[in-house]
This record gives sequence, structure tokens and C-alpha cells, in this order.
Amino acid sequence: MINAKCKICRRNQRKLFLKGEKCFSPKCPMIQKAYAPGMAAKKRRRPLSEYGKELSEKQKLRNSYGLRERQFRGYVDKVLEKSRMLEDVNPAEVLIRSLEFRLDNVVYRLGFSINRKHGRQLVNHGFFLLNGKPVDIPSLKVRLGDKISFRENTKTKSPYTQLEEKLKAYETPVWLKLDKKSVEGEIIGLPTLEEVSPPAEISSIFEFYSR
Repeated sequence: MINAKCKICRRNQRKLFLKGEKCFSPKCPMIQKAYAPGMAAKKRRRPLSEYGKELSEKQKLRNSYGLRERQFRGYVDKVLEKSRMLEDVNPAEVLIRSLEFRLDNVVYRLGFSINRKHGRQLVNHGFFLLNGKPVDIPSLKVRLGDKISFRENTKTKSPYTQLEEKLKAYETPVWLKLDKKSVEGEIIGLPTLEEVSPPAEISSIFEFYSR
């Protein structure tokens, strides 16, 4: 049976990397069944309206970061408000930076979790320290210079004990620094659109919420 998260990728006709290592394997449903789910999936579908395209792009990005509609819209509304106040703001980059700087995403980008949902669970269960202090809020915004590490009492549990082999060949984004020996990450830069390469057309998302 195909997992519900895999159906999200098939529906969007793009890999959103919601299932960790499975997304990179030949077993990925996007390889085996590269068409939308449903009985009529293989039939020719009508072209999407402009609204349909904008909705599709919004869903791609929202699902990619695993956010509820209310959460996602909150990020977009803040960016739109900021862009109205400041002329030199790149709204797309500000939105992506806001999403990338969520603690659950940083945990994922550092290789500490298999996907963002798993990263959210680990944060919720108190696996991490932020600058030496316990933290359990997945949506917490990190800042330049922040350091993320595992709490000492979690280092005997499987999410930590399974990391050594995985991290040997793992490369973090350039805006993150990973000390593989101490298993500690640090925010050393700002993510850019080019580096993140989001799975959606960001301008369409702003158009959707500006209607």
C-alpha cells in the first residue's frame, strides 16, 4: 500500500522528499507510478486554471514543510506585510528563509532526522539543546550563531545511536556547519533561493493569497 505522503508527491507531480531515504530509492512511488493517484489518474486531464496553478504551487510548498494551512498562511502574510513596508525586500527569499529557519527544518537539514516530520517529533520529545538549553518547540526560529546539539540523556536512544554511519557521508547546506564528532550543528549563514531550490513557484503562492 502506498503511503499517504507518497500520494501527496504523486498528486503534485513532484518529489517533495517526505519519506526520507525511500525518496532516493527505486521503490519511490514517484518512479514506479509517475502519475496522480485515483481511478482516472491516467486519463488526460483538463489544463489547470490560473487559480488551480496557484493552489497547486501553494500546496507543494506547504506539504514540503509539513505545515497546516493556518501556519503556512501566517508565514506568507508576514512576508507580504514586510514587502509592502520595505521596497528592497525579496519576498520569495524572505519566505524561504523563514521556513528554513524553523528548528524542525534545521534538525532535518543537519541530518539529525530522516525528514521534517521526524525532526518535528524529535524536537517535541525534547531531544535537543539550543545554545545549551533544552527546547521542545519545532517552530522556534533559529538565528545566526545558534548551536543545536543532542541532550545527554537522549544519546543512548536510536535516533542518536544510528547517526554515526549516516553522517559520515552527509553534506549539510552551506549555511550550516556540522561537527560530526560531537554531533553538533551551527547556523553560520543565510539560506538563499538558489541553495534551497524550493519545489514550487513562490510568486504564484503570493498571488494565491493576494486574491
